[in-house]
Amino acid sequence: MKSLRLVVVLSSLCILISGHSERERLHDLMFKYPLIDGHNDLALQLRRFYNNELSQVDLHNVTKFATDINRLRAGHVQAQMFAVYVMCGAQEKDAVRLTLEQIDVVRRMCTEYQEFELVTSVQGIVHLMKHKIACLISIEGGHSIDSSLPTLRMFYLLGVRSMSLTHSCNTPWKVIVFQRENNSLTHFGKVSLIEMNRLGMIVDLSHTAWDTASAVLKHSKAPVIFSHSSSYFICHHHRNVPDWILLDYSDFSMCFIYTDHFDHIKKLIGAESIGIGADFEGAVSFPQGLDDVSKYPDLIQELLQRNWTENEVANILRGNFLRVFEEVERVSLKDECICFYDKLRIPVEEVQNPCRLVLRPPKPKEHRQSSSSRAHHGPKGLLILAIGLLLSSFFMDE
Repeated sequence: MKSLRLVVVLSSLCILISGHSERERLHDLMFKYPLIDGHNDLALQLRRFYNNELSQVDLHNVTKFATDINRLRAGHVQAQMFAVYVMCGAQEKDAVRLTLEQIDVVRRMCTEYQEFELVTSVQGIVHLMKHKIACLISIEGGHSIDSSLPTLRMFYLLGVRSMSLTHSCNTPWKVIVFQRENNSLTHFGKVSLIEMNRLGMIVDLSHTAWDTASAVLKHSKAPVIFSHSSSYFICHHHRNVPDWILLDYSDFSMCFIYTDHFDHIKKLIGAESIGIGADFEGAVSFPQGLDDVSKYPDLIQELLQRNWTENEVANILRGNFLRVFEEVERVSLKDECICFYDKLRIPVEEVQNPCRLVLRPPKPKEHRQSSSSRAHHGPKGLLILAIGLLLSSFFMDE
């Protein structure tokens, strides 16, 4: 009996040591390679619950949300792409204004809280590393630019570094969310992609129809991302990505939060095409055990238990996203003359926006004014000026 008890004690001790070593291994891995998450809708909830009044909430601890600073720290999140989302009902109305207000709240949030810092480049993310949580801004839905390249460029200057081409509504330039025939891009749609490539703005294909995504992948000069999409093979939902797109175009970052999706995509095209984008604050429900942003270590632990290598996990945590973002920056054609893009406009007929004011050049006059008419208007103007000066002198004398 004594020997049996000794065996049981030693076995229990081994289990404790093994469990401790696994947790240490996980902690060391995520400390060395802190996570970059590709999509979070915290800004949307700040508008819904607090009307973007940051003085009404302490972002260190927000129990009604799945995201706050304390839990981002606990989840080893080092960089977060915060989505700027405006509902499709604002299309053809005030989408641009609402988008600006959402950009504003993200910028204020990342300025007023010392744990955050707004970044706009790969270098900015790497520079912060373990010191602060890097804030990146993405626009969710092409309707936010109101079919205007100048608006797109101004968003870039405000710090936007990614834009999903649609959400739950179609845009006039043929960025389609619903699966239907002729899900392609107009000339303006293709030019918008070129302009995003030129600026160095990441093209996000989450929510787009499959044929539209395929058309974008054919025309984009830089790699793209699906910031919060999963595998259609595993879960048959129209927002997920089918295998035929994955097989045809594997040079982009995929973002998932379910381990079965990770395994399938890895088997299909390799772990180098996978990243993480949980869609916290945007999705209605999450898998058991992934209730909030603090639970990322549990996800990574599951991958390690499924025999994913530390190098594969490190790339999923941050390496793949940084590689894609770096390539987007490299492809950026910022030195290219902007004069070509300056002349590109989507035709008014395609926009079909009754609220848009159209300024047209004045029509040329049929006849020039006669010389006598010009002579009459000239002295009259001078006379008015002279009277004005005389009146001014009169009142000063008084």
